[in-house]
Amino acid sequence: AMRAYGAGLRIFFAQFLKKGDYSEISVLQKLNDRIQVRQYGTGDFFDERPSEADITAVRTGMKEVAGILESGDYDLIVLDEANVALFYKVIDIDDFIHMLEKRRDNVEVVVTGRYANGKLIEVADLVTEMKEVKHYYRNGIEARRGIEK
Repeated sequence: AMRAYGAGLRIFFAQFLKKGDYSEISVLQKLNDRIQVRQYGTGDFFDERPSEADITAVRTGMKEVAGILESGDYDLIVLDEANVALFYKVIDIDDFIHMLEKRRDNVEVVVTGRYANGKLIEVADLVTEMKEVKHYYRNGIEARRGIEK
């Protein structure tokens, strides 16, 4: 998103299953002349099944994103943690891929999150895998502002 902003592109940044004061979101919100940020979640989801409120928020967000993909208003659309929503079947993978296929030709889409679905990997042009090898969160240390939050 930052590279696209530097190149003069218009960005829509959708964050799923998250809500709250994340450092990366606060900086993106300051660049609101060309970056629109939306969060679709309660802020209470971590590693368990999403709540009904989270499911509703994600589905509402996906409806909004579907329209944005077709609108031509943005050059880059980031769907942060959408892979996690797909993993928990909050959204259907076939519906998600169909939504992406309906985007305008000039629109780039970045989908992030753990557990990328094989069908999505198959249709993607670029796939990067980043995985946790070790994290002190597993030992009870909370996320630190400016590092993980």
